[in-house]
Amino acid sequence: MQQSTVPTWTGTGAQHELDEQAGHQGEGKSEMAKGREETVAELLQEAAETHHRVYRITDGTDDDWASWYADWLLDLSELADVLGTRPTRSHLVHALVQCDRDHRAAATDEPWQSFYASSLVQQFAET
Repeated sequence: MQQSTVPTWTGTGAQHELDEQAGHQGEGKSEMAKGREETVAELLQEAAETHHRVYRITDGTDDDWASWYADWLLDLSELADVLGTRPTRSHLVHALVQCDRDHRAAATDEPWQSFYASSLVQQFAET
């Protein structure tokens, strides 16, 4: 059984930097979808920073990271407002785990935050 990895926070301090190499955003996407993806990527980055601080004693290691992220994203962030709907917690946990699998399988240089955001917006956002 392949074990999931916790997405790694790549920033320093409290900065919210995202790599600008996002190749996952297609040319045909609307400006609204791109804006949502950027905002969701920023929320994922913030979740990663917060998770890393909470789990600092284990250097961020958490086998149930997707549940923690889903709780934080649903209860402590603007994710529902950005998406225009509040995903069911279990669906969001599953989607995060699937994003992790897909990102590793794609072997892409695209930052995980951008990759996940594109998938989450496509899956959950109201159009």
